[in-house]
Amino acid sequence: MTVSDTHFITLGCRLNTYESEVMSRHAEAAGLTKCVVINSCAVTSAAVAGTRHAIRKAARDHPDADIIVTGCAAQIDPDSFAAMPEVSRVIGNHEKMLAETWTPATLWDSSEKVRVNDIMSVRDTAAHLIEGMGGRARAFVQVQNGCDHRCTFCIIPYGRGPSRSVPAGEIVDQVKTLVGSGHYEVVLTGVDLTSWGQDLPGTPPLGNLVQRILKLVPDLRQLRLSSIDAIEIDPDLEDAITSEPRIAPYLHLSLQHGDNLILKRMKRRHSREEAIGLISRLKAKRPDIAFGADFIAGFPTETDAAFENTLSLIDICGLAYIHAFPYSAREGTPAARMPPVAGPLIKSRAARLRETGQAALARHLSQHVGREAIALLESGGRARLPDFSPVQLTDNIKHCASGPVRVKLHAHDGKVLQGTYL
Repeated sequence: MTVSDTHFITLGCRLNTYESEVMSRHAEAAGLTKCVVINSCAVTSAAVAGTRHAIRKAARDHPDADIIVTGCAAQIDPDSFAAMPEVSRVIGNHEKMLAETWTPATLWDSSEKVRVNDIMSVRDTAAHLIEGMGGRARAFVQVQNGCDHRCTFCIIPYGRGPSRSVPAGEIVDQVKTLVGSGHYEVVLTGVDLTSWGQDLPGTPPLGNLVQRILKLVPDLRQLRLSSIDAIEIDPDLEDAITSEPRIAPYLHLSLQHGDNLILKRMKRRHSREEAIGLISRLKAKRPDIAFGADFIAGFPTETDAAFENTLSLIDICGLAYIHAFPYSAREGTPAARMPPVAGPLIKSRAARLRETGQAALARHLSQHVGREAIALLESGGRARLPDFSPVQLTDNIKHCASGPVRVKLHAHDGKVLQGTYL
């Protein structure tokens, strides 16, 4: 980083990626210099520890820069970050999206180190029009923020506030802008994506928004959905996913567990049978669709049998991608007061869950070997198929820096496909 730069370090979810892009543009427009902004995550205790590590590393790497911390970890526990000697300012999740926050006059006009308001009082989410995202073929659009559910393990509602939706017209305008600036794929993202519209007049479902985007932006080549709640897929959304080829054939589901008793203790709103039924139904209607899921290993009171139910769910549903999280108690959540599973057992179960996920991915990648496909080129010869399968291109890269390319898939190493240009 030069002395004239403001550098952003993004941790956590895709929504943070989008928000860092917005903040970066605000900072650039305001002429902000000599800062490192860390957009933090608080989904697990490890994520919070990772934020502290990133702060210390940024201070070592850029000793002349001011360190600004924002994001969910900063929103939930601002005073602990303000107490770190490396940190110059702590900015809340609402404040970080305001252009005026990033003017030098606003940042440095007082000795006030913490600028974090009550996120539960926020009642709207603005659309932030971005004409592009760093030249990448894929762009993210925030359509929703916050969460009204109270899963017993989750601290994120206290970092993001209540669920609030961006009006459909503003979203369509942003998608049009992104497509007009050359983006091939647009990803709809939010904290609780499938709750979009519940706070808008008429409470339109997410499927209504998706179908509206597809109709009003005919030049959009591919629309992708970020992580969604399986129980909230409305009929219009299911119809779009299974019948519209411009929707990427991949869904990442927030399943969290495969045992009904643990799901109830998590305060999840779906059952094991409902998850299996949804995936079976969607695969029957669209055979090329792939699924990923989040799972927690070692949730309080989890027995060996309950854990085995999670492992078996991966195989029964034919899941391709697994995000495995060892349970870590978050202070202030109901699960933190439940009888815990021993730490070594949590660790071993998380390892087994990751191994099962790796085997599932290898099986999924094997289905593509020998095929030709369209892949979305990213950087460094990496690409993604529509069903999110990762591809490493092994020949010299002589094509555009990003965009769709036709590839031949030759093999895989269990983690990524190897392919060449056609």
